Amino acid sequence: MTEDSEFVRARQQMVHQHLELRDIRDARVLAAMRKVPRQEFVADESRKHAYADAPLPIGDSQTISQPYIVALMTQLLELEPTDTVLEIGTGSGYQAALLAELTHQVYSLERLRGLATRARDVLDRLGYSNVLVIEGDGSLGLPEHAPYDAIVVTAAAPKAPPALKDQLAESGRLVVPVGGRGGQMLERWTRQGQRVTVEEMVPVAFVPLVGDQGWDEPPPPTRRRKWFSRG
Repeated sequence: MTEDSEFVRARQQMVHQHLELRDIRDARVLAAMRKVPRQEFVADESRKHAYADAPLPIGDSQTISQPYIVALMTQLLELEPTDTVLEIGTGSGYQAALLAELTHQVYSLERLRGLATRARDVLDRLGYSNVLVIEGDGSLGLPEHAPYDAIVVTAAAPKAPPALKDQLAESGRLVVPVGGRGGQMLERWTRQGQRVTVEEMVPVAFVPLVGDQGWDEPPPPTRRRKWFSRG
């Protein structure tokens, strides 16, 4: 794929201004952010804004997360090239592409069929053969491929889903926004033997994780509601 040079320049500027000059220090994460073409994961009318550090609509009343939040969550996973990762909330497929650049295998769960189909199409077109997008209830995880070295949840849960903690490998990391519908705390859970301990990271605002171990179906959005993040 031949890429417009303006997108390349905008992406490099975004990484420097919004990631490197803040607290994103993982060299592999920065390299992946410099490589993955975010404009391919947004609606055509939003392509010119693809490298703004802001969420953008992707359809189905969902958004693609701002680049900084994507980079921060990816950095918190402390990924290794041999890792197997589970992503909850495929959304646009952008974070799945970044994870695919950094790890051996990515499984991504999406409850909305339209989003799952579009994400598969983009990921396939860009050649990410190590990502498998599956439709299902992300709050329950994907036990048939567990355990996972890392799990990232791109939607907010009222508490860290027990099913996801149970699917962590030894030393596995779970990054998940936890809290109410209006705002959450980004948490990182780590498994050490039978214990899973938690660290609180930063306040965030994500769409709700709908599912058996998440929220019930959210109410219809109003003109005053603004959700900020999705995968």
